[in-house]
Amino acid sequence: MVNTTLCYIEKDGAYLMLHRVKKENDLNRDKWVGIGGKLEAGESPHECAMREIKEETGLVATDLQYRGLVTFVSEKYGTEYMHLFTVKSFSGDLIDDCNEGVLEWVDKSQVTSLPIWEGDKIFLDLLNSETRFFSLKLVYDKDDALVSSKIDI
Repeated sequence: MVNTTLCYIEKDGAYLMLHRVKKENDLNRDKWVGIGGKLEAGESPHECAMREIKEETGLVATDLQYRGLVTFVSEKYGTEYMHLFTVKSFSGDLIDDCNEGVLEWVDKSQVTSLPIWEGDKIFLDLLNSETRFFSLKLVYDKDDALVSSKIDI
C-alpha cells in the first residue's frame, strides 16, 4: 500500500498545477495534478507535503492545511492513500525548472477542463466548497475509468 501527498497551492484565485510531461513511465503522464509525492520512511504526511512543495516548486508553505484522505483503488495500480492538503500562504520564489513537469498557475475555474483524473474533479469540488475534512474513496478499473466514488464528510 502506497501513501502519498497532494497539495493545491492557491494564489489570486488560481492553483499551482503540475503538467506531468517529463517522466516516461509516469502513471500521471500528460495529466495536470497538484504538488506532491510518496512518503519516505519515517515521514509524516505533513513532513512529506512540506518537502515535496519545496523540492518541486521552490516554495515554502506557511499555512499547510490537511483537508482530506483519498483512497484510490485501482485494478492496474493497487491501493493508494493520498493525504490532501491546501496552501494559501507561502514564501520563496517559484523555480524555473521542475524535474516532474511544467508548473503553471491555472485559474481554479479552469482546472477541471484540463486533462486530470476523473476523481480529481470530486475532491477539487470539495476543496473549493471549503469542506473542512473529508474521506473519499475512488475506484478505477483496469482502463483507468472511474467506476465508483464514496464521500464521507
